[in-house]
Amino acid sequence: MKNLSIKTVVAIGIGAALFFLIGRFVSIPTGIPNTNIQLQYAVLALFAALYGPLAGFLIAFLGSTLIDVTAFGNPWWSWILAAGVFGLILGFVGKKLRIESGIYTKKDIALTIVSSLIAVIIAWGILAPIGDIIIYQQPTELVFVQGLVAGLANAATVAIAGTALLAVYAKSRVGSGTLTKD
Repeated sequence: MKNLSIKTVVAIGIGAALFFLIGRFVSIPTGIPNTNIQLQYAVLALFAALYGPLAGFLIAFLGSTLIDVTAFGNPWWSWILAAGVFGLILGFVGKKLRIESGIYTKKDIALTIVSSLIAVIIAWGILAPIGDIIIYQQPTELVFVQGLVAGLANAATVAIAGTALLAVYAKSRVGSGTLTKD
């Protein structure tokens, strides 16, 4: 944490606040208990790509903690950790993207989508359900269904809204060699 720039620390604060606000007040029920389509993961994809894996982890971890505490009264640590790991992985992938240079190609979109699917398998296919079983003694069948539905919803959110945000951001950047003299 000592090596984080002020810009990154501020981004973590803003990102966690946005993650919390969107996650707390803008979600779409899936029909599976306590499992919603969470649109804040699109914003997480952008912030993680811009500020890296640690920022991605902290934004999701802090934002998820705030959501749980305000919505349910207690943090659900297995899913909070899963969200953080998802942000961490998106941050590592984001380092390979060139959105700051105004470049976000179809190949970059594919990388974002495939990476988010891999992150979902790790976060909500393995970590969250196993954590639910070990920490909270939840029924095995339920937690794996919840993890699958939530994970796929989060991957879809990144695939649709996250890639759109990344593309819009990239288009807003001026790439080197794009300015011409009249």
